[in-house]
Amino acid sequence: MESGNQTHTSEFLLLGFSGKLEIQFMLFGMFLSVYLVTFTGNLLIILAICSDSHLHTPMYFFLANLSFADICFTSTTVPKMLLNIQTQSKTITYEGCLSQIFFFIVFGCLDNLLLTVMAYDRFVAICHPLHYLVIMNPQLCGLLALGSWCVSVMGSLLETLTLLRLSFCTNMKIPHFFCDLPEVLKLACSDTLINNIVVYSTTGILAVIPFHGILFSYYQIVSSVLSISSAAGKYKAFSTCLSHLLVVSLFYGTGLGVYLSSAVTSSSRMSLVASVMYTIVTPMLNPFIYSLKNRDMKGALRSVLGRVVPVSIGTIIGFS
Repeated sequence: MESGNQTHTSEFLLLGFSGKLEIQFMLFGMFLSVYLVTFTGNLLIILAICSDSHLHTPMYFFLANLSFADICFTSTTVPKMLLNIQTQSKTITYEGCLSQIFFFIVFGCLDNLLLTVMAYDRFVAICHPLHYLVIMNPQLCGLLALGSWCVSVMGSLLETLTLLRLSFCTNMKIPHFFCDLPEVLKLACSDTLINNIVVYSTTGILAVIPFHGILFSYYQIVSSVLSISSAAGKYKAFSTCLSHLLVVSLFYGTGLGVYLSSAVTSSSRMSLVASVMYTIVTPMLNPFIYSLKNRDMKGALRSVLGRVVPVSIGTIIGFS
């Protein structure tokens, strides 16, 4: 099939949301607020964990990595969307689109793998408490975090580099607010069989297998908790998993919503709303989930804010 194949200097059009000006301004304010809350909340989690020696444990080490991944995950798509709304432009360059796809997959996979590692950490803590410090030693924690990063980057490279073999037609409109890989593949004029095989294979390895790992970990955790005789003991054991379980449910629930919305209906609007939940709302809620019912985390956050706020006030007074 021939016609208007695009070069590497071509542009895609991100159709995004409504074209009405008043709605655009409202969306700009809403998404800017959500992004700032996401960035600030996750940054505070990282600072709290780094500054409090009581939080230098495997669970909080992985949580700090997860918070950093959430900041990067949101920063991959939202700033470009805000810039397009502000400048009333819908374009993104070919190179920018490929970069966005690469980093979106990297940090999406990283979130997934870190949640799996955190499930394993909770499994060891509850099912093998006497050997926890021996098993979850600093070397293993470092290797698990580094392995999650390396696997995510390699998987993303595999999916992104196969895009370079494709040529694109004159219709370059993406019905999304970012370069979503499945939507980009739909615009290709050349055969996408290899790309689809790579996408499904990578998704199976980096999403389905880790998800089954999480399910297996929690099956073992539930079995171990049920064997505890006292109700107080059961509650204490399970409460250490509650925050992680909520984040896992939110992550996979919204991710499944994106998949079902695109598979069940052809409505791009439904897919758009589901993607907003998955890419923007979930990273914003994670810091609240991990801090609201965690005494150690709330204490560390109060300590960080206690140091940051007086410095900010002093700076303002000094310049006034």
